Amino acid sequence: MEKAVIEIAGKKYELKVITGTEGEKAIDISELRKLTGHITLDYGFMNTGVCRSAISFIDGEKGILRYRGIPIEELAEKSTFVETSYLLIHGELPGKNELENYSELLNYHSMLHEDMKHFFDGFPAASHPMNILSTMLNALSSFYPEIETNTKIENIDLAATRLISKTRTIAAFSYKKSKGHPFVYPRKDLTYCANFLNMMFSSPVATYEIDPDIVKALNLLLIIHAEHEQNCSTTAVKTIGSSGVNLYTSISAGVSALWGTLHGGANQEVIEMLEAIGKPENISKFISRAKDKNDSFRLMGFGHRVYKNYDPRARILKKTCDKILAKIKTSQPLLEIAQKLEEIALRDEYFIERKLYPNVDFYSGIIYKAIGIPVEMFTVMFAIGRMPGWIAHWKELNSDQETKILRPRQVYIGSKIRNYIPIDKR
Repeated sequence: MEKAVIEIAGKKYELKVITGTEGEKAIDISELRKLTGHITLDYGFMNTGVCRSAISFIDGEKGILRYRGIPIEELAEKSTFVETSYLLIHGELPGKNELENYSELLNYHSMLHEDMKHFFDGFPAASHPMNILSTMLNALSSFYPEIETNTKIENIDLAATRLISKTRTIAAFSYKKSKGHPFVYPRKDLTYCANFLNMMFSSPVATYEIDPDIVKALNLLLIIHAEHEQNCSTTAVKTIGSSGVNLYTSISAGVSALWGTLHGGANQEVIEMLEAIGKPENISKFISRAKDKNDSFRLMGFGHRVYKNYDPRARILKKTCDKILAKIKTSQPLLEIAQKLEEIALRDEYFIERKLYPNVDFYSGIIYKAIGIPVEMFTVMFAIGRMPGWIAHWKELNSDQETKILRPRQVYIGSKIRNYIPIDKR
């Protein structure tokens, strides 16, 4: 077995080197403190692995993303979100009968408990949909209390199906509530994405005409958002889950983490940035602002913590963006600005040197906007898509014999020991 050697104060210590399926190397430091009395310091966990995982693989240097070994490009072209969610949660693509049964279960569990409908009345009209989604998902644990970390796998799979299905219903209801419109219930005859669109945009006086091209576009968007390794929100799900809390509450924490502008909220900021740019002629001015250290302006949708190459998800969206917009016959002036901005940025040495390539947020917002999803719902759409990835990681965490409650250490830099001073002497 390969070893790594660390030298501290003239003494050498051997540490195991672990090799992953794709040749990734990791130094096992689990015994480091016990052997040396030292810990590692790694802000943002940029070089720290917290687990072994079989769910997704990323090579940031080469721009590779695979779900359970299958390239994201193949899934985006050939799969549906329902099929991809099954793959992530269960580890293998479903057979024909398995897929039919799973789809039927998703339809069966799409309804919300009638008492939950009243919860929407407790939110102020201006409440952000992510706030509502997080709260409502947490509330599911009160209606389905049988699911705990030590429960049977059948119960976990049932809870997973409920989450995949009910999340879209909660999302659609929260949108309807914000508009003062009546809720539209799920329909048994519609597919997953078509059902969501109908709940969002249909009304008692105006039937929503379901466009197959829009359904296909939504499937694509949800697939490319479905999983992305140990990101911030997935880590939140796992951190909460490691304490022994139920799946619903763990997922609620993931939604809260995703809400942040540095994570799931970035696609909304891309749209706001493109609208601020206004027209292609203004791009150079905004590029200059992005380079100015004294200007707080940032080009949103460029750069990624993991990818030092073109984000494969952005490549998929870029390739399909024109096709989708042409098929649904909608004018999208922001696309022209985005394409020109990308063209200029990818030729600019400032961005080339820093390996700042377009990421998944750069084009996703344009497509969401084109198919009628309001900007304030963008992050909610991200959460619907990411649900199977979160669930898969929660399941993996709770089936791993090496799992411990996640509890990082720190390097203390506060005051040394000192005496308490009575208040009259301070």
